[in-house]
Amino acid sequence: MTSTFLPEKRTGPGVGLPPPAADRARGRARRRALNWLTATGFQLPALVLFMGLVLLPMLFALYAAFFRWGGFGMPSDYIGGENFTRLFQDEVFLGDLWRCLVLVVLSLALQLPFALAMAVLLNQRMRGRAVYRMLFFAPYVLSEAITGVLFGMMFAPDDGFADQFLGRIGLDGLGGEWFADPSTVMATLFLVMTWKYFGFHMMLYLAGLQAVPRELTEAALIDGAGPWQRFRNVTLPLLAPTLRISVFLSVIGSIQLFDLVWVTTAGGPDHHSETMAVTLFQYGFKRYQVGYASAISVVMFGISLVFALTYQRFVLRRDLEGATTTMRGDGK
Repeated sequence: MTSTFLPEKRTGPGVGLPPPAADRARGRARRRALNWLTATGFQLPALVLFMGLVLLPMLFALYAAFFRWGGFGMPSDYIGGENFTRLFQDEVFLGDLWRCLVLVVLSLALQLPFALAMAVLLNQRMRGRAVYRMLFFAPYVLSEAITGVLFGMMFAPDDGFADQFLGRIGLDGLGGEWFADPSTVMATLFLVMTWKYFGFHMMLYLAGLQAVPRELTEAALIDGAGPWQRFRNVTLPLLAPTLRISVFLSVIGSIQLFDLVWVTTAGGPDHHSETMAVTLFQYGFKRYQVGYASAISVVMFGISLVFALTYQRFVLRRDLEGATTTMRGDGK
């Protein structure tokens, strides 16, 4: 009696290949697995922190927005979309949206062009330009709380530095209550914002200007182009990616503005300088209407998300093309 033993059928990387080729295939598979485990290990702490500190609070805020909740215990009084209905009937919140739009327009029309002009000026060869760069960038290093306290003292009615300075040069009629007057509070607040943030955008523009090849501007000069023509036709197009990023950061910052307003005016007088973030804080931590404050946070996030996606789709698309990288684990 004879028995026939069939060889065991094997599957996997390298099966059916000559021994050297099979070894190489198994080596590539091991390297791919090792690369995947390494990448996962490096990303895991960041993913855990992102989920615990960002994603889960966002989901919980969305959940709480459908409840009448004071912030103690778990939300239980379900009211559906009543908080959102109330939100868009609230004159204060509608005013917040309008003030946000005003800040965005002023930032794009005044703050960023001023920062660009200073960047172009300080990009020229001049004595002490490093000192000027440091002085203009220094306000951005200060915290918003320090900036708010500083300008609160400077614009104090009568006794503040601003009123005393105007009085000494004979322009005391231009002085006023500044932050305390509804007709001047937004203009004064925007002045403080410009002082605080224009240095950051100026440094962005300086970095972009230094990346412009000098050969191009010299060639335009040889062709007879004047300073404005060189700036408009050579410098500005090459600076466009930096400008687009600057505009994006400025708009998002205006939508989420909180700490500078809270320290200087706390949203007053009579809500005339209040922003969405300040209204959220007032309802959530002062009035303990956390469900309503959660609805405000959801709307703020929605506005920011829609703007970011739209801006990326139609404005940043050309800058992002080809900006991604891939990692291959096949040893090539």
